[in-house]
Amino acid sequence: MHSAALIHAERAVPRYTSFPTAPHFAGDVGAAQHAAWLGALPADATLSLYLHVPFCPALCFYCGCTTKATRRPEPVAAYAARLEREIESVAAAVGGRRVIHIAWGGGTPSLLGAVALRRIGGRLIEALNLDDLAEYAFELDPREVDTELADALAAIGVDRVSLGVQDFSAHVQRAIGRIQPFATVERAMGLLREAGVSSINLDLMYGLPHQSERDVRRTARLATLLAPERLALFGYAHVPWMRPNQKMIDDASLPGPAERLDQSEAARQVLLANGYVGVGLDHFARPDDPLARAAAARQLKRNFQGYTADRADVLVGLGASAISRFPQGFTQNAPDSASYQRAIDAGGFSTVRGIAFTADDIKRGAFIERLMCDLEVYLDPPTLADAAPRLADLMADGLLTIEGRRVAMTAVGRPFVRLAAAALDHRLQAVAARHSAAV
Repeated sequence: MHSAALIHAERAVPRYTSFPTAPHFAGDVGAAQHAAWLGALPADATLSLYLHVPFCPALCFYCGCTTKATRRPEPVAAYAARLEREIESVAAAVGGRRVIHIAWGGGTPSLLGAVALRRIGGRLIEALNLDDLAEYAFELDPREVDTELADALAAIGVDRVSLGVQDFSAHVQRAIGRIQPFATVERAMGLLREAGVSSINLDLMYGLPHQSERDVRRTARLATLLAPERLALFGYAHVPWMRPNQKMIDDASLPGPAERLDQSEAARQVLLANGYVGVGLDHFARPDDPLARAAAARQLKRNFQGYTADRADVLVGLGASAISRFPQGFTQNAPDSASYQRAIDAGGFSTVRGIAFTADDIKRGAFIERLMCDLEVYLDPPTLADAAPRLADLMADGLLTIEGRRVAMTAVGRPFVRLAAAALDHRLQAVAARHSAAV
């Protein structure tokens, strides 16, 4: 790749799973606003639920999630009880409005255990209107999957799971503190398929310590042998100032910008050659998968879970640190489980910060989402005039084109789409936040 383009790969920008981005959230939006926005939903509003479980048996060195390590059952059981109470509060606020999408994440949400998952899954069914549920997703650590868990997930309605693979190379696994042989993932997928889970996604990563292009290519090839319906290919975000566990990774062991670009493209070519189609920046799916169909129809969406075919009007986050999206703005629950549980015990919501949208936020957020999803966007004249100076370098280096109101990433510019999105972000310079590398 042209050396000038490589300079862009080192720039730090948000991942744009939301707009405005989380560093702009503030404490002037709290629990009262969250309750008011829930109560103001139109009767025909459709809902998406995200349930966050901030616990893992151990922390992987690369992890950037909001979670903590524990093997004690007591804090996990206490947290599960509060999650049930929050479900009741949300159900009371939203009434019979339809829930069309549910997703669990973490952390390792399976750490709740099969019994608690069946109980909480039952409460969701009893308390909320799930008659039109289109997808029920669950994030899993393949090392934690057994027959009891797989059966419990199928019993509560889970039809899609996402398994964290990262890399199949033993030396990379040692460097990231996550030993997980191919056979472990293969066994987990077999148990889930036998239980009736119909769709499986595998998460892969590039840019990991001591990882080579050969490692990434091999991992992608092995992943396709398992025949998942979807795959995600994420660039490792090294942010040790935010995630202390990442200090276990030696900066000198990380691939540089040129290597990261080569790794990303190598994995991409393997996945495309094996029948998957590219979706947005970093997802891949079988052509008949709902995610691929949404992308082809220009109906792909993007939220805090990444790319999705979820078309719900509102996203309601439950659990510590979970974020909700309303037509009026974002709200976020208390990030630590202790504060979250105290708020739930007090009988209210645990919202501690958020942001109310301006008309300009709504407009720019829609533009950024389309650019991130479709790799092109048609801007209105004021936004184009404002962004054009920040897009100029990307255009000069052949990473995007501007024709009339249409801004489109070129084939070589696809990995740099977050930089183009940042050019539309008028708030980016207002908050001194540190972000991960663009590629």
